[in-house]
Amino acid sequence: MISPLELLEFPFGRMALAEVLLLAVGGGLAGAWIVVRRLAFFAHGTAGSAFPGLVAADAAGIAPLAGGLAAAAAYATGAGAADARDRERSDGPTALLLVAALALGAVLASDVARSGQGVESLLFGGLLGTSGAELGLAATAAVVALAGTLTLGPLWMASAFDPRGMRALGLPKGVADAALYATIALAVVAALPALGALLAGFVLMPAATLALVARRPGVLLFGSVALAAVEGVAGLLAAFWLDLPPGPVMASLGALAFMAAGLVAAPGRQK
Repeated sequence: MISPLELLEFPFGRMALAEVLLLAVGGGLAGAWIVVRRLAFFAHGTAGSAFPGLVAADAAGIAPLAGGLAAAAAYATGAGAADARDRERSDGPTALLLVAALALGAVLASDVARSGQGVESLLFGGLLGTSGAELGLAATAAVVALAGTLTLGPLWMASAFDPRGMRALGLPKGVADAALYATIALAVVAALPALGALLAGFVLMPAATLALVARRPGVLLFGSVALAAVEGVAGLLAAFWLDLPPGPVMASLGALAFMAAGLVAAPGRQK
């Protein structure tokens, strides 16, 4: 199997490896908050909503990631407002928006907008073609996720377990939640070039895996970063060796790790 040192001999390999490690920070932390706040559907919806934005921006000669960010921001704002009004009833509109976004993106990519990027690349990503702009976005997402966790983490945790108490104490729950939604949306969009619109929601997989065995928030948060880095690098090397798309391989490794953790944790939960 190709070692990391051999992969670093190629410029695209160095870019891909740096992208994976940066996404591990931003995606790992965001994924942990997704698990804590039970926002998995929101993460998948953000990735799907960015799809038509990517296509339309590319066809218009604009940087695709700019269009993806704009579409994801609009979705995150609407979904966040719906969640704030009624969390139990927000899943229906979220699902409809996700399906509509994917359908619109497919239509635009096929004939209408005549995007230069193929649908397969937009849906499943292209990690080995990472650009400087994509690397910069991943670095930004990592910094934002880390800064948000260190500064707003207590508020995000309190909002997950005692939202009424936050309101009673006059704490800025709405502002904190909006910052969390924005952080997750940025992390998901940053993962789009590597994983694509269908797989970017898998940034939560390392955190979901660790949540089966972790008992402390700190272990979940920063352990998710470590596990995301391990799965990302292993998936990149395996894909490069087997000549397969890295995104699906990384997602498959994440799913296997999740199932393994579930088997390990199952006996303890039955007691």
